[in-house]
Amino acid sequence: MSALICEISDHIATITLNRPERMNTISSAMLDELTKTLVAVNEDPAVRVVILTGTGRAFCAGLDLNEASAGQGIGSPDRKFPATIDLRNTPPTVLFAMDKPVICALNGSAAGYGMDLALGCDIRIMADNAKLAAAFVKRGIVPESGGTWFLPRMLGWAKAAEIIFTGRTLSAVDCLAEGLANHVVPAEEVGAKARAMATEIAANAPLAVLASKRMMRMGLEEGFETHVQHVYLQLLPLFASEDFKEGVQSFLEKRPAQFKGR
Repeated sequence: MSALICEISDHIATITLNRPERMNTISSAMLDELTKTLVAVNEDPAVRVVILTGTGRAFCAGLDLNEASAGQGIGSPDRKFPATIDLRNTPPTVLFAMDKPVICALNGSAAGYGMDLALGCDIRIMADNAKLAAAFVKRGIVPESGGTWFLPRMLGWAKAAEIIFTGRTLSAVDCLAEGLANHVVPAEEVGAKARAMATEIAANAPLAVLASKRMMRMGLEEGFETHVQHVYLQLLPLFASEDFKEGVQSFLEKRPAQFKGR
């Protein structure tokens, strides 16, 4: 049984963490496979939206501590760590750099690395019985996969500090109230809700969606005037695209657009 499943249909790639017996904890082999899968779907012209989810009662309970305690994999005392990391090959940076929209369908709780993985997605749809557990300091580490970057930007410094320093667990209701979850639905409806949203996104002009995400990401790090210039430069090729012509024509003809991604 594969620990990671990727299925593509109707322009939607669904990546499923598939270790339900281990609450979808991430092994070192899964990290490599997840990176390769994210890169592949981002480069696949047939894919317009990505859904990241899990099987069983958890989305992802973090890194595989059983593997580490057995002297294997991530965090094991015998493992040699390089002085630097290759940012092209780490799931958090690969996920952040993706131009395709990514929806996290939290079928269950996420802790540690799993929480950071969820925060790295663009949209989160959460089961009403799911939780986000920022348990890093309780395990003697920091949020190693983006949490110290995402949470202050999402919640502000004070709230992020409280969650990270206490290692607090947030309920689905808490996450919705704080804006960490876009939608909270019954657990059995998470997959369908994520699929419906992915279908809605996939129906739009894919080049424009990709460009919008790219501009949002760049906007996090640049001033307004610089950003306006970058948006203008991004608009020029879009104006020349077939999808722009189709978007205008379908509006005038009052019919659904049929976008081709070119």
